[in-house]
Amino acid sequence: MLHVDPISLATSAAPQLTAVATSTAATQVTAGAVPLAAEATPPPFSVTAVFTEARLDSWLAVGLVLAAGLYLYGVHRLRVRGDRWPIARTIFFLGPGLGGIASVTVSGLHAYDTALLSVHMVQHMVLSMIAPIFLALGAPVTLALRTLPPRPRKRLLAVVHSRVARIYTFPLVAFAIFVVNPFALYFTDLYRYTLEHVWAHELVHAHFIMTGCVFFWPLLGLDPLPGRWPYPGRALLMLLSVPFHTVLGLTIMQSTTLFGGDWYPSLGLTWADPWEDQVVAGGILWAGGEFVSVTMLAVLVVQWMRHAEREARRIDRELDRQEARQRAAESAG
Repeated sequence: MLHVDPISLATSAAPQLTAVATSTAATQVTAGAVPLAAEATPPPFSVTAVFTEARLDSWLAVGLVLAAGLYLYGVHRLRVRGDRWPIARTIFFLGPGLGGIASVTVSGLHAYDTALLSVHMVQHMVLSMIAPIFLALGAPVTLALRTLPPRPRKRLLAVVHSRVARIYTFPLVAFAIFVVNPFALYFTDLYRYTLEHVWAHELVHAHFIMTGCVFFWPLLGLDPLPGRWPYPGRALLMLLSVPFHTVLGLTIMQSTTLFGGDWYPSLGLTWADPWEDQVVAGGILWAGGEFVSVTMLAVLVVQWMRHAEREARRIDRELDRQEARQRAAESAG
């Protein structure tokens, strides 16, 4: 594959090099493989670049706007009908949920996700762990069931309770997918392939989101799902996920080979060292994974305690009703 330095290209007067690069790019486009390295080399990473390199023309940006619009329309329908919808759920879904996805895909970070492994790991963390958690806490399925007409509501219920949904949302299956996928991506040639092809790179983003949703929705989500485990089992599974990111992060930090092969060195970035950046990437995955896992374990414990309190109040009400019926029967006797 031909890699052309934009600075050298601008200062060179050799038309043959331009012709060769143009011919190579045309051949790759015709073959359906558009290499990400063909894009302009990004400027040195900075906070300013996160804003100046933002992109709003991607399919993911359209999907985020559409999802936010549908969610707000559902909330509006409930209010018009006189029903209440917790504002915390709306904030969770739109803020750290959809907003978290936008912060690492639509913002200027997208310009660096194939130039810096550390930026890619930030995307990994947000798309697979942070955003799916808050999407689940937003309870979009419950909102849809309360606002959809009868026929679409029945179809949605059929999907939620389908055999495929039962398999993928089963906690052990979801846990296996969540743990195995990063190793299958980073320790095979698949990662290099996603760096070279735009469509594969975008598909990885969507895959991260779906993997996180499949794992966290049955554990922390508020939507009705079949086969949901009791809270002790969920807490145990969440606890088991903590060392996974430690192992993966340390493995990346101590690796003697560069992820993606010669991809990062071939970019010729004078302001970044691929080896040092890979160590930073592993540290992000290690520290960030442990922090998110422990935090979500605390959230699960809080949900567990609230559930126990609601169950205790329900039992108290039932005992009060039984006692009232017993007194009424004694008075009648």
